Amino acid sequence: MHELEFLKDLVIVLALGLAVVLALGRLRVPSIAGYIVAGVLVGPGVLGWVSDAYRIEVLAEIGVVLLLFGIGLELSPDRIRRLWKAVLVGGALQVGTTILAVMSVAWAFEIPPAKSAFLGFVVAVSSTAIVLRGLSSRGELDAPHGRLAVGILVFQDLCVVPMMLALPILAGSSGSSGQALFTLASAVGLLCAALLVAKFLSPILLRVASRARQRDVFVLAVAVICFGIAWVASYAGVSVALGAFLAGLVVSGSEFRHQALSDLIPLREVLSSVFFVSIGMLLDTTNFPGLIRPTLLLLAAILAGKFALLFMTAALMRLPLRVCVLTGVALCQVGEFSFVLLKGGRAVDLVAGSIFESLLIAIILSMLVTPFLLRLGPRVAAGVGRITLLTRLLQVESLEEQHPEEELSDHVIIAGYGVAGRELARSLERCHMAYVIVDLNVDNVRLATRDGHRAYFGDVTSRDVLEHLGIGKARELVLTVNDPEAALRAVRQSRSMSSILKIIARAPYLEDGARLRAAGASKVVVAEVESAVEIVRQILTGHGVDAGTLDERLGRIRSRHSGDAG
Repeated sequence: MHELEFLKDLVIVLALGLAVVLALGRLRVPSIAGYIVAGVLVGPGVLGWVSDAYRIEVLAEIGVVLLLFGIGLELSPDRIRRLWKAVLVGGALQVGTTILAVMSVAWAFEIPPAKSAFLGFVVAVSSTAIVLRGLSSRGELDAPHGRLAVGILVFQDLCVVPMMLALPILAGSSGSSGQALFTLASAVGLLCAALLVAKFLSPILLRVASRARQRDVFVLAVAVICFGIAWVASYAGVSVALGAFLAGLVVSGSEFRHQALSDLIPLREVLSSVFFVSIGMLLDTTNFPGLIRPTLLLLAAILAGKFALLFMTAALMRLPLRVCVLTGVALCQVGEFSFVLLKGGRAVDLVAGSIFESLLIAIILSMLVTPFLLRLGPRVAAGVGRITLLTRLLQVESLEEQHPEEELSDHVIIAGYGVAGRELARSLERCHMAYVIVDLNVDNVRLATRDGHRAYFGDVTSRDVLEHLGIGKARELVLTVNDPEAALRAVRQSRSMSSILKIIARAPYLEDGARLRAAGASKVVVAEVESAVEIVRQILTGHGVDAGTLDERLGRIRSRHSGDAG
């Protein structure tokens, strides 16, 4: 009967989570927020339907392991190498300034330095699970603010290890500093050894499993790697979740990355939803009435303070205003690893009961509002972008002072100097057609200038920037940016300024393409459709299909998934 109680709790959690997410989905509430609300309802302070919360927490831990393993799979080593500046510079600035800021505020309330440093540890960490899932669902992982957010999150997660090891030192219950350093060095050495072994053994294991040509065998091999590396990493003082994330990075460097990810998704989605429900169950609403005022003040201070520090971090890295705002909005909450730090700190008397309760509730509420903040982020960025002083302080070149619109007519505006933007600029140059490039990435602007193109630093979603790019006299606007939300805002803004301008936009998925067309784009190139077209082209060409039939077939594919008139 004990097993049936466990099954009952699991059914209740999943069923209520499903019901709440479906109900709130009609109000366009993000699913993560729905799961947390379901956890609050099923928890001890409201309905109290779960008889043993510990068993749900065990499943939630497995969900976190699978969630972060999947995130590691999606972040290939090449992408991590491209993020080195965001990881080292952005992460160090954010974590360091957050800890110092919290210690300064705590000092004003006469909290001892050791305890204030611990509070800084807790607040400095953001939610890897919620932020990456939110950015991924919005197609913003490769956007400028997405890359910075991922880099900072990687640094934060790696900092959890030394933070945990520092807790006994802060509490004054450890040995000498030399012993602490030896413990840290041993932990890092063990972790590196585990990852090196995994790097060489994982491909061999996956290759052998794939040759069996049985899906269940391959899934088991992936599970062994995921949980095995997480388990070994835990002996180095690393959380199993971070160990799983590193395991995902190891596997992502192999040719089996995509198959592992596709096999993992169903189980990952189910158990990660249990994790978000378990977060809501931590919120004991019976104590909330007495703590509501200090908790809300603490929540406001955390969100506002972290936003300001993240904004400053991005600004110091000479990133555009929009990136500064969106990064601050995405990472201003406190994350799931903070629960681990809180439990460890409470065990060594670094945090008192009332502060513990208020901080716990504030963390949960900050995670609950994150999906809404991610949705509001573009609007906040647009509002802040109207503050002239901030725009002038953060932009590298003053587009307003150069007045390029006076020299431009019947030209093409290229937004984004990535691969598509570079090839378009070269082609227009060879055909002796007028064009101008605008990009939010300073390095891209400098590269375009070195390549001999007319390029400016600016936000194409800004009305002022579009005016200075001569949109009223432009022939076409081509949006090649990686940020779907930015592209959508740019289409709306430019269409409101010119009803005859031809707007060509790139979109990763069909859903994004439909939104861009509805906003006023003249033509949308959907990467999902074009990849399908190229696959069909390659196969039919290989089978000797004639050119006329091939063109007719490809035209049908495009028209089937396009809302364009032409």
